[in-house]
Amino acid sequence: MTEDRLPPPAEKTRPITWLDVVIIGSVAALLILTYYRVEHVLVYNWNWGLVFQYLVHIDEVTGEVFPNLFLKGVAMTLRLAFWGTVIAGIIGIVMGLCRVSNSLFLKLGSRIYVELIRNIPPVVFIFVFYFFISSQIIPLLGLDRIKDITDPTTVAVIELLFGPLDLFENFLAGLICLAVFESAYITEIVRAGIQSIDKGQWEAARAIGLSRFFVFWDVILPQALKTILPPLAGQFITLVKDSSIVSLISVQELTFLTQDVSNTTTHFFESWMITAVLYFAMCFPLAVLFQRFERAGIGIQRQ
Repeated sequence: MTEDRLPPPAEKTRPITWLDVVIIGSVAALLILTYYRVEHVLVYNWNWGLVFQYLVHIDEVTGEVFPNLFLKGVAMTLRLAFWGTVIAGIIGIVMGLCRVSNSLFLKLGSRIYVELIRNIPPVVFIFVFYFFISSQIIPLLGLDRIKDITDPTTVAVIELLFGPLDLFENFLAGLICLAVFESAYITEIVRAGIQSIDKGQWEAARAIGLSRFFVFWDVILPQALKTILPPLAGQFITLVKDSSIVSLISVQELTFLTQDVSNTTTHFFESWMITAVLYFAMCFPLAVLFQRFERAGIGIQRQ
């Protein structure tokens, strides 16, 4: 089996139509109207400068620039998204394989896992799972003692990967909650990708003497990945947005710190509009990047 790389199809530029102009104009008019009504009807005094100072902090003595609450929240959100994707991906792949297993026990267990998580409201799931993790699992594994580490190098590495050491326990609890919740959806993505491959390929590969493992690894998985990767990339973007839900359990990601800023400054509109822009700035480049990967993958054909 050889692999040829073909150039991806040229992207066609669609001309701008009158409908595009009308839609863009309508959105712009709606934004202007909203701004006007907030300022004149609600008698709201905009103060962007007051809120912008929570993006970065400039030391008055040295002139050094440090990230302030908004950017600290972005960093924590990206940590949650990265580690959440890794853990959710591992759980989702294992559960997805169980979903297509010949074992009734594995198939039934993974089905219960998926249906239980997907049919519980996220807020309820987060609270129930958080209190269970905090009171049972984390102390049992001794992870609550990590905050007692004093070695500067170790502390620096942990804080780079997981955030402030004194908040590590909260971060870990929120991370596991988020990963377990998202893994149920990844499980279904993996299952659908594997089941999209015609059963005749399983039978043909087994007929030439391949074991079930090598049939899956060499024949089924390479084809299933083409189906799995696009929705999996989309799930990563969804996880970035869904990470805001762990603000309910005091994980100091972007949404939680935005609440702090808005309560401190009493400028709620500016605070949440900046947060919306920051979430967009995180998600949109990822969407474009994954779209390019998907298009590049079209040029890879197996013969």
